[in-house]
Amino acid sequence: MQIVWSLDQVTLLNPPDEPLPDHLLDVFYSCDEPATVQLDCVVSFDTGITSTLLLRQWSCVPGGPKIRTLELNLPDWLVYQADGIVPDSQWVLSCMLLASIRYSGFDDTERSVAARDVATLQPKPFSNRPVKQHQLCMAWSTHILKLTQQISKKQCPLEQETVHLLSTIYASTGENFGITKTLDPYSSKPLDYLRVKAISFPWCMFSMWIFVNRHCQRKMCGVFHHIDSHNNYVTPTMFLKNSGQLHFQMNGESEESSAFLSTFKVPLSEWCQISVTLQGRVATVSMMCVDGERRTVHSTEHMFRHTLVLDDTEGYFVIGGGKYVTGVEGYYGPVVYHRNRISPHSTSEAVIPDVIRTVNLTGWLQTCQAFHLELTVKISGYSLKAKQGTESDICFDAFHEWMVKDRLPSESQCGLWEATVPQRRLAAKLAKIVALRHGDIRVSLAAVGRALYSLSLHKLGRASRTGVVSRILPLLLQAGCLADNRALHTASVLYSTGLGVKKQPSKAWLLALLAAQRDDRLALLHLGHLHHRGVHGHPADPDLAYAYYSNIAKQTTLDRVNPTPQQTFVEAVYLNNDEELNLQTNEDHHIFQWLKHQARRGAAEAEQTIARMLFWGQQGVSPDIQMAVRHYERGAVHLGDPVSMYDYGIVLLQGHGVEKDIPKAVEFLKKAMDQGFVPAINALAWYYEQFEQDYNKAVQLWEQADLLKCPEAALNLGVVHLLGLYPGKAADQFMAYQYYLKSAERGHIRGAVQLADIWTTGIPGRVNRRPSDAVLWVKWAAEQNGYLGSILRKALDSYLKSDMFSSLLYYMMAAESGYAAAQFNVAYLCEQNTLGFLDPAFASNCMWRYYNLTIQSQNPDTYALIRMGDLFYEGHGDRQKDMFSAAEMYKQAALRNEPQGWYNLGLLAEEGFRLPLSVLAELGHSELYLANNSLLLSALYKRCRDSGDTDSYLPCSLALFNVYLQSLKKDYSAAIMFSTAAAVVAAPTIFLFILGVLRRSFQTLN
Repeated sequence: MQIVWSLDQVTLLNPPDEPLPDHLLDVFYSCDEPATVQLDCVVSFDTGITSTLLLRQWSCVPGGPKIRTLELNLPDWLVYQADGIVPDSQWVLSCMLLASIRYSGFDDTERSVAARDVATLQPKPFSNRPVKQHQLCMAWSTHILKLTQQISKKQCPLEQETVHLLSTIYASTGENFGITKTLDPYSSKPLDYLRVKAISFPWCMFSMWIFVNRHCQRKMCGVFHHIDSHNNYVTPTMFLKNSGQLHFQMNGESEESSAFLSTFKVPLSEWCQISVTLQGRVATVSMMCVDGERRTVHSTEHMFRHTLVLDDTEGYFVIGGGKYVTGVEGYYGPVVYHRNRISPHSTSEAVIPDVIRTVNLTGWLQTCQAFHLELTVKISGYSLKAKQGTESDICFDAFHEWMVKDRLPSESQCGLWEATVPQRRLAAKLAKIVALRHGDIRVSLAAVGRALYSLSLHKLGRASRTGVVSRILPLLLQAGCLADNRALHTASVLYSTGLGVKKQPSKAWLLALLAAQRDDRLALLHLGHLHHRGVHGHPADPDLAYAYYSNIAKQTTLDRVNPTPQQTFVEAVYLNNDEELNLQTNEDHHIFQWLKHQARRGAAEAEQTIARMLFWGQQGVSPDIQMAVRHYERGAVHLGDPVSMYDYGIVLLQGHGVEKDIPKAVEFLKKAMDQGFVPAINALAWYYEQFEQDYNKAVQLWEQADLLKCPEAALNLGVVHLLGLYPGKAADQFMAYQYYLKSAERGHIRGAVQLADIWTTGIPGRVNRRPSDAVLWVKWAAEQNGYLGSILRKALDSYLKSDMFSSLLYYMMAAESGYAAAQFNVAYLCEQNTLGFLDPAFASNCMWRYYNLTIQSQNPDTYALIRMGDLFYEGHGDRQKDMFSAAEMYKQAALRNEPQGWYNLGLLAEEGFRLPLSVLAELGHSELYLANNSLLLSALYKRCRDSGDTDSYLPCSLALFNVYLQSLKKDYSAAIMFSTAAAVVAAPTIFLFILGVLRRSFQTLN
């Protein structure tokens, strides 16, 4: 047998590493028959588009191999910077040179290409490219034509002349949290020249909407203020006094400040628009309030003795509360700043923003007010009856037997105040029960609200289908009306997700605003997520998201110092992870009992684990701080374990579950330090600082612990530098920032909060403002809150008890707060839909939505990426197939070393889908874009096989073996195929049968 190899070959001998001008390229080629040599440039853009540009063609005559040197003329937009003549281009992801031998008589398919060679060029960023030196002057007419085209395409840059500082509604708890905004100079030099010139003669207007629940409980509360780089209040600053009047403060050129009060007061429970107009030295303040159809307008004008100064690019603006002042208890609506003009419309002509009309806050409050009045009358009546001892079991059956016996006229013995509408009958009944139980003790509406919420949860817990939700929702709304924040948040989740009720995003938002304004942790998380991601049509606003997240992040730092049984350690347990599920336990579970047995035998690690479980409520164990302290004590005293000594010293120092005993705490902390336990060094430093005010000793120990990578030590060093308490050194905010950054990167929650606090405003001249990064840190800190952990624990416990409906409800509460693990678990529960407890259409949309949210997290689960790829591939619901998006999902999974990602990319290629060059470039296989499909499949399945996952080794190896067999079948000559026909035909048949069986368990495509 003789094998004759083809003479068709082509090789790029000296391709450049990057697109270069005038590069001399040597091409080695030969052909067996008359053919064409073609040189192409294949470019992939960030939009997903791939373009093939023909560079050169020439004839190939049969004979010996030849080398052709040619000048590589790449497009100017790929090599040079755009300069008006060289056009601009889209962002280039990858670039390749493709040389090929082609025969005529065929279409441009793989059969017409006899040989090819590929070289990858690394494109340069626009700013790093050379500027082309144009050698020849173009014709005048051509030059004018090009300039005309460029001018016609140019647009004026968008300038921030009218700035919407807030375009939605912010729920303010009345604490030191608010929305921070900064402005940049105009990009237009003439416009910015006028801005700078007007600094000492401002001609501008601010307008904002506000809804006040109650007047400031302190002397003044922040409404809108401006802080300069020296942390001083500057023009304009507006506070709300406890009298209800507005306080305005402005500063002048010589740093002098003046203030005045409005002649009117801000009313309660009404939306009001406050407008501040500055015209030189004159400030005009107008207020228009809306109460139903009635509008009231007030105005105050004040002339200052000094010239006003307003540099809106200096420092930052704050809407609501800030570092130095608390905010108003209520709601802030849209805030607009006209930088260089005054609105021609009068205050009385102001149009109520759509966002305020949509949320209908006043409508809700008026309904609740009527409900409050009705229940107050009932409670008073029932309490009076209880006091008089005249209460019967059922009012409308009072004296029924006596009336029937004596044939008296049947008249109701109920008072008019006892009548109620059917939807409120259960609330009235609970009010009656509570009033009778407490007798003459005054019963609050909040107590009835708590009873309604408990009853609602009880009914939801007994539900196995979504149909009952619509009957329970009115109870939740009534409980929310009676100031139960948990009921408001639960109802908000139901309206947001459409679980058993019609989805109503606007109503869900209203309920979340109400709960967040009352400082409900989960509602704050939910609104932070809403504005961080821009969910449900809300604008993505990192500054607004930060205002919500920073609130709960601050509470998280306090909650962890003061643990309660209502808090549980936040654990990210994924329902598809059997290993994590098998680690869940409780006090009666065999794992917990085994740990107790090991602890009694003297195992220090078992003692630590039990104590940690009990103290924080981890792995399914209910929190029991007193019992945890006993285990800390046993590990410290009897086992001499340094970790237990530290933990026991801390609880003695802070009095958690045991009486404070400072000397005993210090004794155990010193013993732990002597055994090299780093956190004990930090704790002792804190003792010296707090109890003995010995900053020299404290700083010495903190520096020692910081060198050993202790996160708490870095935080404490940041605090002493910020406050100027470091011995011999002045206060240094930048030095504090550096320590906060170290503490946060080491995983400390409070360090993350302090770092984000600096990033949201920046340090002038030292640290730039980074709002997008700041919101990520406070989000992470907020998601460590123990009340979120409690919801997650209830969800997991319900799942382990096979109560899928309750599990789904609790996971949805956490998922709507943006917690990625909960979003994944909601999607997983909807995908599984055990026993069909969900409507198929709802389950399908739920799976799509929450897997989609999961993959947007910072570190998405690879299973979610695979499932989203499958949904794109299948054309989920009414959506069409999207192979490009499917490939993107599988690529992201593959980059995280997920074998299923590599495998599914191979399946797409096998089905004839050409994987985009951008996908292959990120996977490190851009050279295979134009290669034989067998080479591409081999590379993908090899990466799948070599991923290190034992479960995927066999299916990936078999898929790779199939590629080899198909390649052999295609490449060998007919004579070889004929002589080995039986083996080649039989083997793939048997193999494909086995592979088909194995693919059913590993493949996720149809």
